[in-house]
Amino acid sequence: MIVPEAKGSFSKAARKLLPWAGALIGVAAMAWLLRGFSLDHFRKVFAGADLRWLAAIPVAILIEQWVRAWKWQQLLLPLRSIGVTRLFGAIMAGYLMAYLIPLGFGTLARAWLVARRERLEFPGVLATVALDRLTDGVVFALLVPLALLLVTFDDPSGQIRAGLIWGAALSLMLFCSLLLALVAHRRAVSRNDGRLPNWLNRLPPAVGGLLRRFDAAFVRGIAWPAQRWRGVAVILASLAIKLIALTPLLLAGHAIGVRLAPSAYLFVMVFLGFLLILGHFLRLFGSFVIGGVFALGLFGVGPEPALAMVLMVEAATLLSVALAGALSLWSQGLALADVRAGVPGTPETRG
Repeated sequence: MIVPEAKGSFSKAARKLLPWAGALIGVAAMAWLLRGFSLDHFRKVFAGADLRWLAAIPVAILIEQWVRAWKWQQLLLPLRSIGVTRLFGAIMAGYLMAYLIPLGFGTLARAWLVARRERLEFPGVLATVALDRLTDGVVFALLVPLALLLVTFDDPSGQIRAGLIWGAALSLMLFCSLLLALVAHRRAVSRNDGRLPNWLNRLPPAVGGLLRRFDAAFVRGIAWPAQRWRGVAVILASLAIKLIALTPLLLAGHAIGVRLAPSAYLFVMVFLGFLLILGHFLRLFGSFVIGGVFALGLFGVGPEPALAMVLMVEAATLLSVALAGALSLWSQGLALADVRAGVPGTPETRG
């Protein structure tokens, strides 16, 4: 029989070992993908890159996030009308915090920044972020079969296609279920019934009251835009975000002379999406690089140009997030420590 203390010790040990295991798996996967890698060829690829195409990569990244800010604006309208520029700054600052503090902190920081600046309730803003993420997830899952129909690649066993199809089907069911659960919870709260309100009533008054206030504010954020065209625009914006997300790798390819059909980049995007989610939970080191090099290799791109393309996009993303995120925090008179201390649920604010 395992006593609770032993369970706790095992859990702590597992949490400590997981990042090391993820790093080892990532390094091993990278070594396998880059077997026969030529450093001289890699240098020549970089040296011959067209700077005009490279300069366009961060522009595409910023445009993608600007569209996301506009989409978020539509979801926030039931709470308050907020300028796209402010929301764009909060998104970029959230990404910056996500790089520095992983495990979803960027999402909390993004919601907290908007709630603080606009004097809104943090749970309500967080609910709009949830709607943003879930609608993105539904559109992403629906793009997977389209990507598989439009491309052909070397997959003799069919395991890659099967994995993506199953992943898309399960993701679609999950995201739709979560959206329906949010709607059902909002209706239950409006009728003052449902399991969660009943469960909260059984808690001690201080704890139950705090959770009820949080839940009430969160429910106020679960609101679809009243105008039909805005609701449709939210879905179309999610689609536009995914399509714009193709362009950084496409631009990097043009910079070094790699020419692939847009459908190939659509496949790479959906493949990377699943691998990044998996890598996040497994703490897999270098998920984006590993997935990018592998997926591009399916279309005949060698390891040297594939690695160059992925690193160009990664560097442009880091640069864009660092500059735009830091500028957003500076404009609000905030430092990174202020955000960490202010966001509910972070170590600095726990009792």
